[in-house]
Amino acid sequence: MAGKKGAGVLELAVLGLLHEAPMHGYELRKRLNALLGMFRAFSYGSLYPCLKQLLAKGLITEDRPEDRDGTTAALPLQSRRSKIVYKLTAEGKERLQDLLTEAGPASWEDEGFGVHFAFFSHTRADVRLRILEGRRSRLEERLESVRSALARTRERVDTYTLELQNHGLESVEREVRWLNELIGRERAEQEQARTSNTTQDMPRETGR
Repeated sequence: MAGKKGAGVLELAVLGLLHEAPMHGYELRKRLNALLGMFRAFSYGSLYPCLKQLLAKGLITEDRPEDRDGTTAALPLQSRRSKIVYKLTAEGKERLQDLLTEAGPASWEDEGFGVHFAFFSHTRADVRLRILEGRRSRLEERLESVRSALARTRERVDTYTLELQNHGLESVEREVRWLNELIGRERAEQEQARTSNTTQDMPRETGR
């Protein structure tokens, strides 16, 4: 199940990056490392099987260099790959939009949340809010668990273990505060948008 979740995160990341611009495999690898590396160890070996799967589904397409003199075909596989440009298809754009509307538990987990958050500018406001609130709930559960564990083991662990546990607790608390700020901002912006729409829809009074 963990592998399937990871594949889903990678699919979203690849489609989201290609939506921004077509890319060579090497450039895509660098961007993915910057994006996913913050949340997990990204395996380069998992990229090309993912690209192959997306190609088979018709979600992306390959733009290969012209091979008039046969020199490209004679190059090693790795060199040929570096010359291929990957582009998003119309079906790929639809699939990306479907993925960006998902706001279930997978989008709240550590690596899933990070990638969804990276593409929040392409995500509907109501979906953004559901993901942020889901993430906060998940972290609040984690906080309760860590605090309980600290209370049980405080007297039995050494100073360094206790420091590590406190550091983990502070990290989660800091993210919850950050999420509270984001949720407050999202709600304020949505309320402002609703108020603006209501004002625009009101009939204007005409002078007598």
